[in-house]
Amino acid sequence: MAQTIFVLNGPNLNLLGKREPEIYGSDTLSDVEAMCRTAAGAARIDFRQSNHEGVLVDWIQEARDVADAIVINPAAYTHTSVAILDALSAFDGPVVEVHISDVHKREAFRHHSYVSQRADHVIVGHGVQGYVEGLEWALGQL
Repeated sequence: MAQTIFVLNGPNLNLLGKREPEIYGSDTLSDVEAMCRTAAGAARIDFRQSNHEGVLVDWIQEARDVADAIVINPAAYTHTSVAILDALSAFDGPVVEVHISDVHKREAFRHHSYVSQRADHVIVGHGVQGYVEGLEWALGQL
């Protein structure tokens, strides 16, 4: 049976390709989804984006029953959301945290990640290719 990986995206990632391309590049979220689907091979990718914290929490809880791993770019919720951390802590499979930019070279408030406290692997600053790297890492753990 094919593995299922949730690829979850937080706030403002729907604006990829339009928002601050000097930081995030010109690829759109649709481009990222296509890259992930290609990289997944036989694995099933459930690719989602929401600007709402509670929706992300609901999806992480849903993943407990249907997903083998989670690749997540929580975006701004990285630095603020204990709720997302708690939901991820209740998920038993591998969790990969991905950030397009190198958050450690940006504003000081971006240096702290609640999600990293649960993530099994963290990728920062590799552009959208970080999603593919995260996905490949997760598949290697399954």
